[in-house]
Formats: sequence, C-alpha cells, structure tokens
Amino acid sequence: MKRLPIYIISALVALAAIGCNEQYITYNDNSYVMFSEQEQYFLVQEQQEYFSVAVGATVASKEDRTFGVEIIDKGSNAIEGKHYRLLSNSVTIPAGKLSGEVRVKGMYENIGPADSLGFILKLIVPEEMEWNDLYTDGTQTKVVMYKSCPFDINNFTGWVLVSSMFLQSYPGDNVSYQRVSEAVLHPTEKNTIILKDCFYNGYDVRIKFHGNDPEKPLITMEKGQVLTDEQSVLGWIVGDDHILGTNSPYYDSYFNACQGFAVLWLEAYVENLGEPVGTIGHFYNVLEWISKEEADEIKAELGL
Repeated sequence: MKRLPIYIISALVALAAIGCNEQYITYNDNSYVMFSEQEQYFLVQEQQEYFSVAVGATVASKEDRTFGVEIIDKGSNAIEGKHYRLLSNSVTIPAGKLSGEVRVKGMYENIGPADSLGFILKLIVPEEMEWNDLYTDGTQTKVVMYKSCPFDINNFTGWVLVSSMFLQSYPGDNVSYQRVSEAVLHPTEKNTIILKDCFYNGYDVRIKFHGNDPEKPLITMEKGQVLTDEQSVLGWIVGDDHILGTNSPYYDSYFNACQGFAVLWLEAYVENLGEPVGTIGHFYNVLEWISKEEADEIKAELGL
C-alpha cells in the first residue's frame, strides 16, 4: 500500500458541518487537517460492516472537530449506491485526538472478483487549512476497493494449469512452459494441497495456504521438496542428483480466493549430503484452477 507522511506543521482551523444547511464552526488554533494518505486500498469482505478512510490533524484540539466530506465523480469508476455508500457525509476528530475516520460500506455482492473500483473523497475545509504542495493535495484521497472472498481450501483442489518460468528455463522433457497438474488435499496437514507431477513427471509438490488474514493471503512451500533429478534437467550432476525447491525468501507467494489462482515464487537449489551446493534461481510460477474440460483441452493441445 502506498503511504504518504502526515506532515507535522503548527496550525489548526477546523470546520463543523451541522444539519442540512452545512453550517460551519471555525477554530482559531493554527493547524492542517488532511487525509492521511493520497491513495488508499481496501478489501471488501462479505460480512464487513464498513471500512475506514483515515483523516489526520497536525494539532490536537480541546473540542471535537467535524468536517464535511464530498464525493468527486471525476476520476471515479465506482458507483455510489451500487458499489459503496458513505455512512456519513462528515468526519469527526474527537477532542484531544489527531485522527478521525470516514466510514464506507462496500457492496460486496456488486463487486466482481477481478474489479478494481475507485472513487475520490474531498474534505470540506477553508483554504487556510489545506495542505497543498507541488505533489500533494491533502484534502483529497482516492479510495480503491477490491473484493475479498472467503477462503476455503476445497476451492483449491482439482485441475491446475501451471505456467512456469522454471519450466521455461529448464524444460527437461516438457514441450512447453505450461503443465496440467491435479491438486488433492494433504491427508494430514491442514490447508495443504499436493500438486501431482507439478513440474516434472513423478515429482509432487506440497503447498500450504495461510488464509486467516485476508490482507495477507500467502502460500508457502516447505523446504527440501524434490522437484526432479539434476541429470535429466540440467544435463549434469553437481550435488546428490536432486533439484530441490521451496518458496523464494525474496518475494511473497500468495493466492487469490476470488479468482482462483496462486503465485508461487520458487527457489530451486542443489545440495550434496545436506550441504548447500548452489542456487539455480528464483522463478515466477502461476497456478490457475481450471475445470476438467479445460484441463482435457489443454492436455490435448500440449500432447500430454
């Protein structure tokens, strides 16, 4: 998530929106009030009551401060009343506090699995309160929403299309950088699948899904799994004739529960009698869950 700093500057003038006539109360302390980020990203979940867009002040006040909030249509592709609605057209920073929140209800059922929907909010403040520099208008923020579907490990079983930079670099007997694998539940390890013949025939791969935190839908691959032998893929043997694999420590491996895919950053390496010999590389791989009909069609195209 892109984050912008809240500038610490001495000054405060605040505004209170009262009733339908939008009457305002001005505070005499010197300060700035602004959205804490210029662009913000939120996951909309099925049972979620609302998400909060943060507003910050540079100086605390002894009184509650309330500011009007408007929606700017220009530059927005989210539709108010269909994709979201504001729970209030104002935001309050409580006495003694430096922050408040604009509460937004995301319409889960109206957001598509691949949608990226944004709208722009504007704080109603007098000119002397606005923090504006060459790059930032603190009175505005762009809110971008994504759908977050409930995690169910059973949705990640069945046929999988594997598109692999590892296979592209080291094809072995493969005729393409793509393969069709079958994912089955691990018999004893929770939220873990076994990908049959994932990269090479005769070698399965185990992947664990971490679905407790919707903002961090990560997958991991236990270290030391055998991907294939060295001779048939590399053409030589420098270790114990096994190419081993795990998820790369340099890049996050993750899954998308709405769209039914996962990204595995694979580290391929070689050992000899348990001692490191060297790393072959770090490779980007996409796992897409497909129907049996799609799997049969792709296998026929690849001659599998």
